[in-house]
Formats: sequence, C-alpha cells, structure tokens
Amino acid sequence: MNRTEALRILGLGDDATAEDIKAAYKETAQILHPDRFAGNKKLQDRATEQFKNLQEAYEYLTKGRGARRSSKPGSAARTPRTAANNLEARLAGIAAARMQLVKQRDAAYDERRNGIGMAVIGMLVALFAGRRPVGVLGLVTAIATTAAVWGIVQTVSAQRTIATLDEHIESLNKEERRLSQELEDEE
Repeated sequence: MNRTEALRILGLGDDATAEDIKAAYKETAQILHPDRFAGNKKLQDRATEQFKNLQEAYEYLTKGRGARRSSKPGSAARTPRTAANNLEARLAGIAAARMQLVKQRDAAYDERRNGIGMAVIGMLVALFAGRRPVGVLGLVTAIATTAAVWGIVQTVSAQRTIATLDEHIESLNKEERRLSQELEDEE
C-alpha cells in the first residue's frame, strides 16, 4: 500500500492533513462498522473486510511510511484547520463509504439475478421432467425442484440485502446534503 492508495480508501486527496485523515476515518468507520450489519452475515463479512482495509489505510497514514513528517522536530507540517476543511473531510469520508456500499449493492443485484435464473430454470426443468416418483426423471425433478427453491431463497435474501444497503446509501445521501448545506452556509 502507498500513500495515494491509503488516501483513496479514505476518500481523500494528496493534500489531506492529519486532521482530514482522522475525520474521514472516523466518519467512514461509523458507516462501515461490521456491527451495523449484525442481522446479515454476508453483509457483515463484507463490511469486516472493508473495515480492515480502512484500518490498514489509517494505520499506514498515521503511523506508517505514509505519515507526513515535519521538517523540524516539534513543528507541525500542516495547514490551519477550519470548519470548512473538517466538513470537506467528512464529505470525502461519506463519498468513500457510499462507493463501498454501492459495490456491495451491485454484488447483491448479481446474486438476485442469479437466484431468479436458478429458480426459473429449476421450475422449468421440474415441469418438463414430470412428476415421476422413480427413475432418472424423478431424480431430475427432485434436483430441479431443489434448485428452484434455492433460487427463491437466494433471491429473497439478496433483495433484503439490497433494501438494507439502499437504506444506508440514502442515509449517507441525507448526511451529505446536510453537510453540503453547512459548507455552503459557511462560505
């Protein structure tokens, strides 16, 4: 990992200060924390992975080689902190979190599409194979029915995941609008 990659994970530019990094980390950590997805194991696993990446980037930027060093011992090599800088850092964190959630939602859309396909194909095969209780066609019917049920379960699960992610994305959008308004009012 390099400084640019770590800053990208936090949704920040190359000119980010230590305060920008800290603010973006806190904002994104609250949004992506795995505990927020405790009701959905798949989302929680994804959030855990993304949270680890976030922590790694933060550690790299604050304690690793990516941390900015001052030219003189004891001097601060940073720009003055303003409320506008803080708001911009928070907006960058929101943008990074939204990007991660949109990726998760896209994956859930793929799962839903696969589930629908499996359910439809399973039902069609079961319908055409007939309802013979014995023999090869009976086995094909049983497998097709199982695939159809699995597809339905996958579709419903993916839809619930999509709904949850949509709620989180909408809350980020609201927070972004609120912060943007604060930034406009400040200017």
